Parts: sequence; structure tokens; C-alpha cells
Amino acid sequence: MTGQADRPASGGLVSKGLAPGKIGTFSGAVIGISCVAPGYTLTASIGLIVAAVGLKMPAIFIAGFIPMFLTAYAYRELNAESPDCGASFTWSTKAFGPYVGWMCGWGMVMATIIVLSNLAAIAVEFFYLFLARVFDQPSIGDLADHKAVNIATTLAFLAIATWISGRGITTSQRIQFVLVGFQMVVLLVFVITAFVRVASGSAPAGLEFDPSWFNPFTGLALGAFVVGVTGSIFAFWGWDTCLTLGEESKDPTKTPGRAGLLCVVSILVTYLLVAVAVMMYAGVGEDGLGLGNPDNSENVFGALAEPVLGHWAGLLLFLAVFASSIASLQTTFLPAARTMLAMGAYGAFPRKLAEVNPRFLVPTYATVVAGVVTGVFYTVVSLLSERALLDTIAALGIMICWYYGITAFACVWYFRHELFTSARNVVFKFLFPLIGGIMLATVFVISVGESMNPDNGSGASIGGIGLVFFMGFGVLLLGAVLMLVMRLRQPDFFLGRTLTRDTPALSGEADVAAKT
Repeated sequence: MTGQADRPASGGLVSKGLAPGKIGTFSGAVIGISCVAPGYTLTASIGLIVAAVGLKMPAIFIAGFIPMFLTAYAYRELNAESPDCGASFTWSTKAFGPYVGWMCGWGMVMATIIVLSNLAAIAVEFFYLFLARVFDQPSIGDLADHKAVNIATTLAFLAIATWISGRGITTSQRIQFVLVGFQMVVLLVFVITAFVRVASGSAPAGLEFDPSWFNPFTGLALGAFVVGVTGSIFAFWGWDTCLTLGEESKDPTKTPGRAGLLCVVSILVTYLLVAVAVMMYAGVGEDGLGLGNPDNSENVFGALAEPVLGHWAGLLLFLAVFASSIASLQTTFLPAARTMLAMGAYGAFPRKLAEVNPRFLVPTYATVVAGVVTGVFYTVVSLLSERALLDTIAALGIMICWYYGITAFACVWYFRHELFTSARNVVFKFLFPLIGGIMLATVFVISVGESMNPDNGSGASIGGIGLVFFMGFGVLLLGAVLMLVMRLRQPDFFLGRTLTRDTPALSGEADVAAKT
């Protein structure tokens, strides 16, 4: 049996029935890092970023970090006011009303669903590549390209991740300590070994360190800068998972915000270390191990693992990327399920999604729905066209900037009456969120414009307009239609009867006590 989230008699934010006091600052940051998936993200994005900006890759990572860092302060301030697992959905509703809030929540859920399908596919690819290396049978690696095998294995991985996510936040937390710890240690060993080989003169490129690599204001054309920043923003996506765990944190008003900031900074340091190491070791040329070689662009670690670490240690890097994608696959269910839980609890989504498992204290039904929708999405898109899946992934940047940007502006508007009451408020509630929101809005507008050009995706188009546009902005338009349907079926949320600006925050232990 499952029970629905209770409504506090005070009319405050709904206490959803999640397990309180389970997540600390460090464990929250670990879960956020897991969702970002640095191992997988780096091997998949380094080649693409180098193709756009060359040796300016560290500068582009810094440029992508800035709006994420500034927006993280918006999340921190909003969470301190209203710790709620709905995060962006809840806060944007309180700031701008039910319609903007619904669309913000929709963008977050759909971005997560698409990422889940991508992560599962990447996990399958590296699973078979790892087995091929272990058994020295290259044909095993080709199984990932067999459509029936690929879909079946992907669905199996999704089922396992769904099951783990439904077993409680403590189970998820323990698994992430192992998987994240393993991938970060292997990445650190890889970085140190690459630097040692450069210092000893045994690196193919052996480039000397140059501080200008970190300067985003010189040596970059505007078009290349925009492409690079868009990729970099995607590379940081997922840190906000920390904020959807607010109701399960030890200190709901402080822990999630601190965990989010720690996560973002840790990811930046990791990206910069790896970026500098691989550039100094391999260079950015288009031949051999060069990062600009198109043959290496989709899997940089696949090309560099053995040259840097040797055969058996190189296998560990393959395993680390596999662990990264598996870890992220499991943790990415957390924000999707909790956002759907919150939207169900406040009447924005079907009430069934508000059910919480009384034994594991997690939104099991919402988690299963996320798993099923992801499986169906991946299967349909894979059967239609592998290129369509790539276009869908390319469209993610539109949805990411959409709901991050709305949240940043929501902070400014929600606290508008107290922005200038102190120097702290001016910086953390006004300037940081406003600048972050403007940067994300700018990238959003440019990304929508670029997505209309078929050459910026797989080349597929409808009426001369790129397929990426329909899969990115089109998904948001679909959300607007579904929102109107929900408005007819469950009007209370849209009439401001369940969640408004004046809805008080949960009072922490008092609300938990009232529930029990």
C-alpha cells in the first residue's frame, strides 16, 4: 500500500512523506556529482568542445561554470525560504504563478527523461566496450550497435536503476558513495599520470602550460564561444538534484544549498584538471591521439586510456566511465520522481504521482512512471532513427536553460521587496541570480535560433526547420498544451488554491511530527 502526501492544516507547503534527516552536505554533493556524471560527460564532450574552441577549452568550462555558479545562489536562497522537493517548480510557482511554475516543472521533468535515456544508452555502450577489452574480443563491443540487443540491454539497465531508486534514499546514497568515489579516484590517477608523462617527455604532444587557455575574452569568435558555452552548460547540468532532496536533508534550509555549491565547484575543478591534462598530453590536433581527431571526439577516454595508463589500468578508466553513467542513471531518477511527486501533491499533475511508499519513504509510483516513460521514449526513438536520438540530446540545452533561467529570475522576483535591505541581499538575492538568469536566457534564445538550422543537428528537418527545434522548443509547446488539459481536469492548482506566494514553508520537524 502507498499513501498520498498529506496536506498541512495550516495551508503550508505539503509535507510529502519523504524520509527526513537522511542527506548531509557531503552526501548531497556526492549525489549531485553523480547526476552530473563527470566521467561520462568529459569523455563525450571534450572532443566536441575542442572542435569548437581548441586550446580555449578550460576557458569555456569556466564560462559555462559562471551562470551555473550564480544560479546556484538563487537555488540556495529560495531553498532557505521554502525547502521543497519540487524545487524549481515550487519556487517559480510561488514567484510567478501556476502557469509559469507548471511550464518550469515540465521543462525540468522532460529534460531529465531525455537525459535518462541517453545515460542508459551510454552505459550500454561502455558495458560492451569494457567486456570487449577484458576478453580481447572486439566483436563484443559491436553488440551495442545491434538494435535489438541495444534496446533490450538499455531497458534492463533502466529497470535496475528504477528498482534501486525505489528502495529508499539511503540505498541510493550508499551506492553513490562507491560509484562516485571510484570514478573520481580513477580520473585523478589519469590526470596525475598524464602530467607525469608530459613532464618526462613521453607525451605525444607535450604542450607547455599556458595561462591564456583560461581567458575566455581573447582568441575566440562569438559563434565558437556560444557553441562552446552551450556544451559547457550541459556539462554542468544535474547539480540541482541536491535541491530536490531538501525535504530529506538533515537541515532542509541550509544543507541543500551548501551541497549544490560544493557540487558545482567540485565539478569545475575536476573539469579543469582533466582538460589541462589531456591537452598537454595529446594536444588538439586532428591526427593520432589529438583531441581534434574526429575519430576520438565521441569517446576521448577510449582513445587515451591505454596510452596514458597502460592496458589494465586503462580498463579501469573504461570501467570508471561505465560507473559514471550507471551512477548518474540511478541518481537522475531522484529529481524527476520528486518533481513529479511535488506536482502531484499540489494538483499540477495527476494526484496518483503524489503517492509515497510507506516502507521506503520514496515516490515509488513516480519513479516507476519515469522509468517506463524513459524506456518507451528510448525504444520509439531508437526504432525511428538513431540520428533522431542525437537531435533530442542536442535539444536538451534549450530545456536546461529554460528551467534554470526561470528559477534564477524567480529568486529576484520572489524577494523583490527585500533585495536592497542589506548588502548580502543585494549580492545573493539580486545580482547573482539576475546575472545568471540573463546569461541563461541569452543562451536559450541563441540556442532556439541555432536549432532551426538543420546543419546544427543531424541534418534532419521539417519544412526546412531543423529537427532539434521541434524536439527542444517543440517539447515546451507540447507542455503548454498538456498544461491546458490539466487546467480543465484539476483546476485548483491553476486557481491558486494549492500553492501561492503566500503559502508558508514547511516548518521542518513540526510538519513531520504532524504527519506521524
